[in-house]
Amino acid sequence: MDTQELIRSQVTGNPVVLYMKGSPKFPQCGFSNLATQILNACNVEYVAIDVLADQNIREGIKTYANWPTIPQLYVNGEFIGGSDIMRAMYESGELQTLLNATK
Repeated sequence: MDTQELIRSQVTGNPVVLYMKGSPKFPQCGFSNLATQILNACNVEYVAIDVLADQNIREGIKTYANWPTIPQLYVNGEFIGGSDIMRAMYESGELQTLLNATK
């Protein structure tokens, strides 16, 4: 399976996927930390994929979404955005509504 197929299977095989630097318990950058805090505040289960553990995933996810930065959030196979977009959606209540549809 090539990297793009692997990413596609990850985002379509799980309701909520966060590509991040580090892990939810030990985020390796402030943006990844913010993203996990937002998802935890929404009380949603999610799969976190550490891009630092796999250089192919780290570069491949940028191509997959045509989005140059990490973290990246996917809900029901759809790219949502990075931590800034997540914060804006969380503050408006839009993110909670979107995530509640996955439960």
